[in-house]
Amino acid sequence: MSEKIRVVIVDDQSLIRMGFKMVLEACDDIEVVGEASDGLQGVEIVQQLRPDVVLMDVRMPVLDGIEATARITAQTDSKVIILTTFDVDEYAFSGLRAGASAFMLKDSEPDDLARAVHVVRDGESIVAPRITKMLVEQYIHAPQQEKPENIYSRQLESLTRRELEMVEAIADGLSNAEIAHRFFVSETTVKTHVRSILTKLNVRDRVQVVVFAYESGLVHPGYHGQ
Repeated sequence: MSEKIRVVIVDDQSLIRMGFKMVLEACDDIEVVGEASDGLQGVEIVQQLRPDVVLMDVRMPVLDGIEATARITAQTDSKVIILTTFDVDEYAFSGLRAGASAFMLKDSEPDDLARAVHVVRDGESIVAPRITKMLVEQYIHAPQQEKPENIYSRQLESLTRRELEMVEAIADGLSNAEIAHRFFVSETTVKTHVRSILTKLNVRDRVQVVVFAYESGLVHPGYHGQ
């Protein structure tokens, strides 16, 4: 039997933590190994326990979820899933930039949350489809530290034409299977291209590819591929 996916839940509301724990531990292969009620405590627990996945609230006392995410992703290999309310939090995109592998809404279906834990543990990324467009259009142009334009140029030039098409497809929210269907290639071929893209752009996952796609100007808010 394979090892269980080890999860830490960081949220300042005890009932929320309890609910997430019940949902996740209903899955035979997921174990909640720790909980924290603020970001600083979350960082400390993650450093101690080294879970596979962290469920991270955004607005918390002592240390918010954005800074906690940045510290966790910089210091550990744990993957972070940011969870927030229906109203798209103004800090959510910052969380993805801080290294989170997923962004989901707290009212997501239980099966979707469990699936996200599995997907993120396996090295993929996920952003709830119904808020992706809103998130990007509202916050991609928020004030932020920009990279020099020539860095983007060099990164874009390092990608092949097919890889550029793959980046656009990822930014459009397509899964590997959907990208394979769009370009009439196998999922194995898509995965090979994605690995190459991550290496060339020096980013950790698909969410960061989406960030790059918009920040570099390769795609723009409202973009939808063919």
